[in-house]
Amino acid sequence: MRRLLLLGFFFMGYLTQAQYGTNCEIRQFKLNAINPGIEYEMALGVNSTLDIRVAYQAALEPASSRPLEDFDFFPAITVQNRYYHNLNSRERRRRSIYGNSGNYIAPSVAVFSPGDRVVEGRLVDGIHGYGGLVYGIQRSFDSGFSFSVDAGAGYYVGPFKGTIQPVVNLSIGWIISEKRWCVGL
Repeated sequence: MRRLLLLGFFFMGYLTQAQYGTNCEIRQFKLNAINPGIEYEMALGVNSTLDIRVAYQAALEPASSRPLEDFDFFPAITVQNRYYHNLNSRERRRRSIYGNSGNYIAPSVAVFSPGDRVVEGRLVDGIHGYGGLVYGIQRSFDSGFSFSVDAGAGYYVGPFKGTIQPVVNLSIGWIISEKRWCVGL
């Protein structure tokens, strides 16, 4: 009976490790160098995180008649609910999942606050933003270096006619603090 009980505890420990060992980061703070700012990512579930970025980032000028050719840097807040679909397979292939290194799909929302500006000879003021869907990859290394890139489409709204435009986000920086879910990975 003791052996059976001991075997049961080992089996439960194995299941617990399998369930909670997939998404190791409860939370992590990152400093971004390309789009200067700070990013906070927190676990919502085994393969899901909430990523919040406050940065001065490159973006389309949606008030332009040619927004794909007109870029600028704007203060922005970006929020994504990332679902990492390949963490299990990366772990099985003995690839690192440190820092939520994996591929993800995410609904993405951003709000830009550029202030008053002149676009094509007319004054444009107020905030603008988008809501859309992106697909991306994130890789983090033991040194703390981290990058993520995602692309998709979003519906832009603001003091102009709303349109669907491409969305591309790039973050290159360093993890400055993290809270590990599982120890020893």
